[in-house]
Amino acid sequence: MFGTSKFKLASVLAGLLALVVGCVTVGPNTTMVPPRILAMGDSMMSWNGGGGNSILEVIANELSQPVMSRAVSGAHVIYNLPITGSAGLKISSQYVKGDWDWIVLNGGGNDLWLGCNCDNCEARMNKMISQDGAQGVIPSNVAKLRTTGAQVIYLGYLRSPGVGSIIEHCRDDGDELERRLARMAQGMNGVHFLSVARLVPSGDRSFHAVDMIHPSVKASHETGKRAAAVMRQASAN
Repeated sequence: MFGTSKFKLASVLAGLLALVVGCVTVGPNTTMVPPRILAMGDSMMSWNGGGGNSILEVIANELSQPVMSRAVSGAHVIYNLPITGSAGLKISSQYVKGDWDWIVLNGGGNDLWLGCNCDNCEARMNKMISQDGAQGVIPSNVAKLRTTGAQVIYLGYLRSPGVGSIIEHCRDDGDELERRLARMAQGMNGVHFLSVARLVPSGDRSFHAVDMIHPSVKASHETGKRAAAVMRQASAN
């Protein structure tokens, strides 16, 4: 009984921490202009944050628009624990109502790496998104986000440079996830997919942080600039 209580307390504290960490507005005019861009996803979004170097900070500065980030480190597409899930570790739970023009979204990497170790992940992959990109948790979540009137840009993940990364074995699953995400975007109006899978040259460590998982400042800037360009062009059409 005591152990159960401790577990529940730890879950509550973890959930509250996730909520605090996963709610911040970045970019210019954060106190003067209500944000019209919402970000949801995992740690890739805010890595290198605090000095204008995260993907979201670059997007905000490129578009001269503040971005409200609800992204949480370790967040999953499929996540069944109710307390920490509702606090943000379940990506769909990160959404908050607002007058959003854009929702910047990512997710799926933690499901494949931490959920099934990028090994025998077919069932989990299919639950996240079907081969044709039309069914699964991700397309369902994106469709709900589109009902708000906001356009959605889904960001893909970097690939390892082939050296020194503990997620090198995730490359094939990452490629398959992105094929499905691209098909989803092709079949949904107002949904855009940005792949950065080919951004990293073979053997080049400079696009990754020291952990060889997350983006370096260089990669965050390039990803943010590419995302902002897609958003700018789509908004102009």
